[in-house]
Amino acid sequence: MKVSDSRVLLTGANGGIGQAVATALAGAGASVMLAGRSPARLSALARTLQQRHPDSPVDWREVELDQAASIAALANHAAAWNCNVIVHCAGVAEFGHFEATGVDRISQVLHTNLLAPMVLTQSLLPHLRTLPRAQVICVGSVLGAIGLPGFSVYCASKFGLRGFAQALRRELSSTPVRVQYLGPRSTRTAFNSAAVNHYNQATGTAMDPPEQVATALLDMLESGAAERFLGFPEKFAARLNGTVPTWLDGAFDKHRASLPTRPDQPDPSTPSTIQEIPHAH
Repeated sequence: MKVSDSRVLLTGANGGIGQAVATALAGAGASVMLAGRSPARLSALARTLQQRHPDSPVDWREVELDQAASIAALANHAAAWNCNVIVHCAGVAEFGHFEATGVDRISQVLHTNLLAPMVLTQSLLPHLRTLPRAQVICVGSVLGAIGLPGFSVYCASKFGLRGFAQALRRELSSTPVRVQYLGPRSTRTAFNSAAVNHYNQATGTAMDPPEQVATALLDMLESGAAERFLGFPEKFAARLNGTVPTWLDGAFDKHRASLPTRPDQPDPSTPSTIQEIPHAH
């Protein structure tokens, strides 16, 4: 599909990658419906994009992705607006030792990163099936193909999202709806906490600007490619991990050693006479 022919419902439009994607879409002539949690930020972004690109219609809708009624309302608005592309860009991060992660937090990550895209896609499928061509693009992560120490909950959500995209792509192969998965590597946005930035520095993990992810997404929109990972060696590791996953186990020893101190262990850098337990990240 040509970008200029697309009418894109973009979730997570307030985020770093989301804003870059919205800017790239509007700049390429797409019509965009921004969706997120902050009406003030959404309306400000919509005004800015409309001023810069007056020929690219920009709308916005508030949505609470943890509420089924809110997702249903967004789907109804998007169908009436004649959306032909969904870009699932909303997500929440989670980093640290798995045993320090509360059940409520695990539920939140899985709901936002996996369940909400599934429910929104299901709600819009009856509309998308009526179109000559439609696309569903899941913005996941390379961590949807590589299990990384410290990201067990986040990886679970992105592995699930990738599996959903793959299975649904095959299920809908005889319909006009194409389902795609984009797996960026670490990206320089506020999505990363200070602890994650420290971890990336300690492990030599490269980070891409969000504009690079946006460019890749527009390429996928036009090419219709089923799946793409960004960055080297990440994209090679994703393929290798899918073939012989145990081969990479030892490659992540440095990552395991670079995790924050566990909450039940004293920080070795703290003097033994004054031992503090740092917060889990």
